[in-house]
Amino acid sequence: MVRLGYIPSFCTGCYRLGRTGEDFMDLAKPGLIKSFCLPNAILTFKEYLEDYASPETRAAGLAAIEQNLKDIPTKDRRVETVARLGKIEQGQRDLYF
Repeated sequence: MVRLGYIPSFCTGCYRLGRTGEDFMDLAKPGLIKSFCLPNAILTFKEYLEDYASPETRAAGLAAIEQNLKDIPTKDRRVETVARLGKIEQGQRDLYF
């Protein structure tokens, strides 16, 4: 899956922030949730790569992350996602939008 450019998401950000039920649907129906889901998927996948992945999976995963960063809808969210990726490399965990 990762070699094809897809990344898994281990995100629980919406649940933790109370974006459930109607609040979630208000973002999902018009497609606004994408500005949360893709960055959160990237961040949680990066945590997995840092903590558990084999060298082969890590290399493929980092390439997939680079590819998927381009698909984050807004520049500001993309820049902040990259900044948070750096924080994950420094040992921080549980970062989400």
